[in-house]
Amino acid sequence: MTESIHQTQIAAATAYEALHVPALFKQWAQPVLDAVGLAPGDRLLDVACGTGVLAREAAARLGADGQVTGLDPDPGMLAVAQELAPGVVWQDGNAESLPFGDHSFDAVVSQFGLMFFVDRLRALGEMRRVLRPGGRLAIAVWDSLANAEAYPIEVALLERIAGEPAANALRAPFVLGDRQALASLVEGAGFASVAVDTQVGKARFPSLRHMVEADLRGWLPVMGVTLDEALIQQILEEAEHALQAYVTADGQAVFDAPAHIVTAVRPAA
Repeated sequence: MTESIHQTQIAAATAYEALHVPALFKQWAQPVLDAVGLAPGDRLLDVACGTGVLAREAAARLGADGQVTGLDPDPGMLAVAQELAPGVVWQDGNAESLPFGDHSFDAVVSQFGLMFFVDRLRALGEMRRVLRPGGRLAIAVWDSLANAEAYPIEVALLERIAGEPAANALRAPFVLGDRQALASLVEGAGFASVAVDTQVGKARFPSLRHMVEADLRGWLPVMGVTLDEALIQQILEEAEHALQAYVTADGQAVFDAPAHIVTAVRPAA
């Protein structure tokens, strides 16, 4: 039974890496690492690393001069991450209880993970603990759902056809869109010099079908929602009409995907 669950998690993580990472997440690795001020020799921790796109970019930048550790609680995500980048240290663990000593890292990053932590304040406190005094933090979260162009339409479609749990799984990434509340959360964990920079990325899927399948077959299973095939096909068919406004002349699905990058430092004292 355990092995079956593990294989299901690997399948979901593989779909996530193939469908979501190139369309949404890869573009944010460079801005997040720029924001944290990555320097030669840095020891960097990527919290909620998923399949490791941010950690891989950090490892490429640092080379042999630094050390990159990626942490995630999902064994499927870590299995895919390990296969893609065996040179990175991949660690099983939760953000709320980081399995590292005090002052272990020069920089901590987290890309689109903070929204899903059970106790966000405690997780941020743990990030602060493992940073050295003066160490840097950079976290990316999505802007509000209302600013995500195509996704409010898809959420409404999912709620009508598949029900509230499916719709809520797609709403979940957008719950930290309020800039002031986000800054207050990070300040409340004891960080200093907190700043929030909103940048507008582009979601770019090969087609509408790829976009919606990325959610139905990649994202929803990660969030514990699995739909039967008949329901998936119904949603795919209706999405072709509901989201047609975001289809380009060459058939891609393209729309704005704004996100906040919050930066902070651990006080020296």
